[in-house]
Order: sequence, then structure tokens, then C-alpha cells
Amino acid sequence: MSGAMSGPLVVNDSVVIPDAELVWRFSRSSGPGGQGVNTTDSRVELTFDVAATTALPPSLKARALERLGARVITIAASEHRSQLRNREAATQRLAQRLREAIAPPPKRRRPTKPGRGAVERRIAAKKHRADLKRLRRDP
Repeated sequence: MSGAMSGPLVVNDSVVIPDAELVWRFSRSSGPGGQGVNTTDSRVELTFDVAATTALPPSLKARALERLGARVITIAASEHRSQLRNREAATQRLAQRLREAIAPPPKRRRPTKPGRGAVERRIAAKKHRADLKRLRRDP
């Protein structure tokens, strides 16, 4: 059984994925469920094709494809008893995964040297420790 959940998926302020690009599949979930466990399709699979999407600009799409390593993302959620809560969990996980995939790379750290005062303090501390150890020795 497949269908679409109502409403687009908001990834961040500038990226919104239309619900037509999300593919939902429902099946029976394993685990606890009481009387309705064999009749309700509470397990949710959410599939999103990153390579075919029109919601991402080309630069973000290339970054996402590089970081995810896969064209298609499939998120499975079956930790809740109700299908609605599993749908919400799947959408949250997909949005988080896409946010991480399209995030800008971190700024490169410019390597720096320790300041002169820090070097002098470190050497003074070493000399102090050496003096203490020297005074403990037998003459």
C-alpha cells in the first residue's frame, strides 16, 4: 500500500519538499500492539529520491548526493503503535538527515602558534617541576 501524506516536508527555511516527491509505504509492525497488532499497518517506510528532486537547487543537490552516498533515502519507522506517530517520526528523521546533508561545510581552522607568554609559562612550569624533583633526590 502506498500513498502520500498531506502537506510538504519542511527541511529548513529555504528548502521545502513537496509531498508529491515523497513515497509512503505501510506494513504491519512487529512488536507490541495489543488486539489490533495483526490488523493495523503501523510500520511506515518513507522514500525520497534525492537525485530526481526539484526541491533542491543544483548546488545543494550535489552536496547532498556526495554526503549521503545514495540516490534514494529510505526511512523506516515502527517504534510507535500508531501509524500517525510513525509517520511523524519518519518525516522528522528524513528532515534531519537532509538538513545534515545540505549543511554548508565547516570553516577551515587556521593553524596558530602559541603566544610567547604561553610558551614562557609552560617552560617556567617545567623548570619548577624539575627543581622540585631535583630537591627530592639524595645528594
